[in-house]
Amino acid sequence: MATGAAGLPTDAELVEAARRGDLAAFNRLVERHQRIVYAICLRLLRDHDLADDATQDTFIRAYTALNQFDGPTFRPWLLRIATNRSYDLLRHHQRRPAESLDAALAEGDPEWSADAAVDDPERTAGRHELGRRLEAALATLPEDQRLVVLLHDVHGYQYDEIADITRVTLGTVKSRLSRARARLRDVLRRDPHARELLEEVSRQVNGDERG
Repeated sequence: MATGAAGLPTDAELVEAARRGDLAAFNRLVERHQRIVYAICLRLLRDHDLADDATQDTFIRAYTALNQFDGPTFRPWLLRIATNRSYDLLRHHQRRPAESLDAALAEGDPEWSADAAVDDPERTAGRHELGRRLEAALATLPEDQRLVVLLHDVHGYQYDEIADITRVTLGTVKSRLSRARARLRDVLRRDPHARELLEEVSRQVNGDERG
């Protein structure tokens, strides 16, 4: 099997091998992408058990549909399956995002925060708490807006990639992202503690950059 620049097979090469019945090749694809698939499912579903189910279903469906994959990149195609499966489960369980900040915070202890130095417990605690508040605000968004924020602001996908994953136009992606960010700002403005945390983290980051 040919290899990529880092000496590892590319996704396309693994897909081709899996199509020929190489289960080990597909398992490597699972290992390579399961973390982001689970992260997307969890933040859409807000339930660890459902996210586990959606992640497993995603890879099962991907394996059985490999012949339908026509590129150019595997991960957006995989994430499209993951988001569709998550939406199916949301409809089936009639789940909705948490309607209030307090309710969202009570759902768990998410890890959406920037890494801080391990030798600075105060900074780590502040960023962890900010991450929890951001997660809570994110949970108040409509599903379609939440997804574009996750893909763009959390996982770094470009507009055209998000359009491919979600099967909507570039204009729709930009509109959803704009509305989502505005709503997040409104939620955080109504949470004085979150504002203080944002300002503190900003001061820390700016101080680090100057240093």
